Amino acid sequence: QVQLAESGGGLVQSGGSLRLSCVASGTGSIFLMNAMGWFRQAPGKERESVATISRIGNTNYADSVKDRFTISRDNAKNTVYLQMNSLKPEDTAVYYCYARYSGVDFWGKGTLVTVSS
Repeated sequence: QVQLAESGGGLVQSGGSLRLSCVASGTGSIFLMNAMGWFRQAPGKERESVATISRIGNTNYADSVKDRFTISRDNAKNTVYLQMNSLKPEDTAVYYCYARYSGVDFWGKGTLVTVSS
């Protein structure tokens, strides 16, 4: 089993920045994960992929966050980060950490990001 714990959410003004962190536990290094990433769910909307990073470091971003968000991983700390810059009110959502391990998807409990205009 994999446990994922997110942190770093909060209230920020439009144009500001936040860095989300996701610490994985319950297994070996996150290097063993097939993929990790961040999803988000805004009120009244479906959960959507924001950014993912593969085991070998390939990244993929939603068009809406390209050039503003950066996903990275620190295998030694079993942590995945999401650096969010130039935040917009439409980025307001609960952000969930995700990991795929041995063909099974795991999710964190989420962290709320609120961007005020």
